[in-house]
Amino acid sequence: MRNEAIEDSLFVKVKVKAEEKEHIAAPASGMIADAWLRLRKNKAAVVALFILIAIILLAVFAPVFSKYSFSDTDYGSVFAQPNADHIFGADQFGRDMWVRIWMGTRISLMIAAVAAVLDLVVGVLYGAVSALLGGRVDAVMQRIIEVLVGIPHLIIVILFLMAFPAGVGTIIAALSITGWVNMARLVRAEILKLKSQEFVMASQVLGSSKFYIIMKDLIPNTVGVIVINVMFTIPNAIFTEAFLSFIGIGLAEPQASLGVLINGGYQVLQNYPHVLIFPAVVIVLIMVCFSVLGDGLRDAMDPQMRK
Repeated sequence: MRNEAIEDSLFVKVKVKAEEKEHIAAPASGMIADAWLRLRKNKAAVVALFILIAIILLAVFAPVFSKYSFSDTDYGSVFAQPNADHIFGADQFGRDMWVRIWMGTRISLMIAAVAAVLDLVVGVLYGAVSALLGGRVDAVMQRIIEVLVGIPHLIIVILFLMAFPAGVGTIIAALSITGWVNMARLVRAEILKLKSQEFVMASQVLGSSKFYIIMKDLIPNTVGVIVINVMFTIPNAIFTEAFLSFIGIGLAEPQASLGVLINGGYQVLQNYPHVLIFPAVVIVLIMVCFSVLGDGLRDAMDPQMRK
């Protein structure tokens, strides 16, 4: 083959503007941004998210802007069928079911949210401390969890409610007694995998305290597990509250929670099914939407799916 001389004229130098030399083609994105992008591709999870937002907005604002109160009685409208004045009908005391259902949804969501926050705080801190300290401290803390896990959660809740007066605070406390255990075990498992990573050892070499390492290095890297567990904790708390109120040891009349409303509707199901159907549909929507959204978040926050 003939060797040909390579001349500079064969090449054309690309002209680049000074402001574009350090230009980044795409903005950097973190785990939350990546998870949101993947979640948006999950149509079922997005629909569930918007339904939950709509339910929360109705629970907050529907009782405020209604002309009825959740406790107002009208004996001329006893068991009224759904109509223009009573969108969801009326109950045995003529109380507007539209207001009572959304007030009950507000109370049930509040109980579940507060219980989930308590489970989150206690479970995350307990699991993080147990995993980071290790050794004898970890062994003792895990034995405590095993004792709590060995007792059925529902039995503890029922005994607690039988010992103290029923109320919103009592139900929240009952749900939180052992509700944090699962969160603690999940966080501990994640931190046991993270504590041997280089960034944790670097933080220890720099003299960071254990509290700093837990709050700044370990817990932020377990956000995915924490968020997913919370998404399943909230519907479980709503279902437990509804079950307790349904069997008569939770909230009671004239308070309005979804469990109280379902209990009242069950008693007149054959003659006035609308009293049961509407609150049952709301609680089913909440349970299904949280489940679908939780599955979507689990897939979106899976590190193996990050590109």
